Amino acid sequence: MQTGTRVRFIVSYDGTGYCGWQKQKPEDQVSVAQVIEGVLEKVFNEKISLFASGRTDAGVHALNQVCHFTTQRKIDPTKKWDLCWALNAYLPPSIVVKKAWLAPDDFHATLSATHKTYRYLILNQSRPSAHLSRYADWQRLPINIEHLQESSKFLLGNQDFKSFQSVGTPVKDTIREIYKAEWKWRKPGVLQFTVTGSGFLKQMVRNIVGTSMMLERKGLDPSKMQEIILAQDRKQAGPPAPAQGLYLMRVYYPQDLDNRCLEL
Repeated sequence: MQTGTRVRFIVSYDGTGYCGWQKQKPEDQVSVAQVIEGVLEKVFNEKISLFASGRTDAGVHALNQVCHFTTQRKIDPTKKWDLCWALNAYLPPSIVVKKAWLAPDDFHATLSATHKTYRYLILNQSRPSAHLSRYADWQRLPINIEHLQESSKFLLGNQDFKSFQSVGTPVKDTIREIYKAEWKWRKPGVLQFTVTGSGFLKQMVRNIVGTSMMLERKGLDPSKMQEIILAQDRKQAGPPAPAQGLYLMRVYYPQDLDNRCLEL
C-alpha cells in the first residue's frame, strides 16, 4: 500500500479545448488531468498520480469532479494551509479547485463512489447563442417536453444499458441502476435533463439524450425507449448528443467516508 498523506479535492472545469479528463494519444492533446497533475507536481515538488471519480469526454464540463492523490508531504490541518489557493494560482481560468480535505487511506475517488448526477442543457430557440455555444446544445425547432418525460420513465431501475454504450473503455458488465431521469425547463428556452445513477457507461448520458431527442423528433411512441434498452444493441439507439451540453454535477460517497475527511 502506498504511504503518505491522501488529499481529496473537488474541481470544476470548462471542458472546451481539452481532449477530456484522461490523457490521450497523440501526446500533443491536452487533458484536464494532465494540467492538474502538472500543477500538483509543481506545488508539492514530487511525482503525483491523480485519480478521479471517472472520465469525462472531450468538451464535457464538470461542476464537482472529485479527485484524490497521495503526497509524501505531511500536512497539518490545524495550520489552515489554503491548498485550493495554492493550486488555483497556477491553474488556467478554465480549471478551478473548489474545496480540499485530508482523506483517510481507504478513500478512493474512483472506487469509493456510490452514484453520480449528470445534467444536460439544450438551448431551444430560433437562433443560436454566441455566448452559450460552448455550454449547451442548440435545437431550433420547438421540443415536446412531455414526450421526453414519458420516454425517460423507461430508464429508471436496474437494467442492462448496453444499447447506450459507445465503443471505448472496457467494463465487466453493462448493467447500471438509474435512480432519477427528469426533463424540465430550467428557464424559458433552456431545457434541462438530470440523471442520477449508480454509474454510467462511456458516453451513456449523451447517447440517452440523443436517443430521447431522436424519438421526439420522429414522433415515435415514448415506449420505443424500452424496446431500445431491451435490444442491447447500440445500433438501435440514436446518435450521441453533442459534448458541450453535458455536465458532471455531483459524485456521492458513503457518509462515513465524508465524515472522516478533514477540510483544509
